[in-house]
Amino acid sequence: MHLVFSDWLVIALYFVVSAAIGLAYTRRAGQSLADYFVSGRSLPWWLAGTSMVATTFAADTPLAVAGLVAKYGVAGNWLWWNGAFSGILTVFFFARLWRRAGVLTDVEFAELRYGGRPAAVLRGFRALYLALPINLIIMAWVTRAMVTILQISLDVDPWRAAILLFGVTAIYSVFSGLWGVIVTDVFQFVVAMGGSILLAVLAVQSVGGLDSLQSQVAAHYGSAENAFSILPPTDQAWLPLSTLLVFLGVQWWAAWYPGAEPGGGGYIAQRILSARDERHGLLATLWFNIAHYALRPWPWILVGFVGALRYPGLANPEEGYVRVMVDILPSPFKGLL
Repeated sequence: MHLVFSDWLVIALYFVVSAAIGLAYTRRAGQSLADYFVSGRSLPWWLAGTSMVATTFAADTPLAVAGLVAKYGVAGNWLWWNGAFSGILTVFFFARLWRRAGVLTDVEFAELRYGGRPAAVLRGFRALYLALPINLIIMAWVTRAMVTILQISLDVDPWRAAILLFGVTAIYSVFSGLWGVIVTDVFQFVVAMGGSILLAVLAVQSVGGLDSLQSQVAAHYGSAENAFSILPPTDQAWLPLSTLLVFLGVQWWAAWYPGAEPGGGGYIAQRILSARDERHGLLATLWFNIAHYALRPWPWILVGFVGALRYPGLANPEEGYVRVMVDILPSPFKGLL
């Protein structure tokens, strides 16, 4: 992909603004531990909730959704939609309790819930377990997605570029505390989601509009039901009824997954703890779950269909999203995404 000056200017401005927003909150973060870790417990629901949505929107997210759609149709998203049950439980039961706990981090809750030396050991173990193996795995798959994007779209060394991106992010995250992270999250989410919607519109136009997309996709998948049905097709090998029942009855409460932890936790709990009060914590979590499961995926789903039509037979169907982006977006919007 060839980038012109306007593309590079957009990329540069994006990083400058992100770093500037983060560093602008450095002094505020240094006022107290509460300001650094929980933004002084003063976040309104819309800011905390949008930050939750942004935090679960990484480089791999649109690629993963588009790849599932290319392989299985809309219903392929049940591989992660099952986490909505955990999210609903967090909204209406756990969100208020997290905010009421008054802790600075979710690992601190271990010593509030339990007592003595075993509680301290549990807190330390959980901190190390989540910080090292779990977060390293998460960062690995996110980085791999970014490498895929860079390999297809730009003639640069993807690993050097990834290290540079990590460096910029680490600097403003460490020095600005949660306030800087939250505000930067919202800025980056608006930019990324705006670009995703624009890409979806242009992608649909490239195949002749929505009516044409619908007919072509129905032919590609064998029927409109196979492509567009939201209900999972339990008669197909990739998601038999037994697997669906495990997802709906067990998976959502028995598995730990970022953004869908049973009862909240991790960066979801961190933002609930930062809310102004219990009501704002509940509303933030409600907005997150609505946006995360019901609103945000649809531009990626449309691009996933277009990718399946334009590039059938890809060994990695997730690449279809990147190829649509490279082939369809005009400048300076290539730089935006």
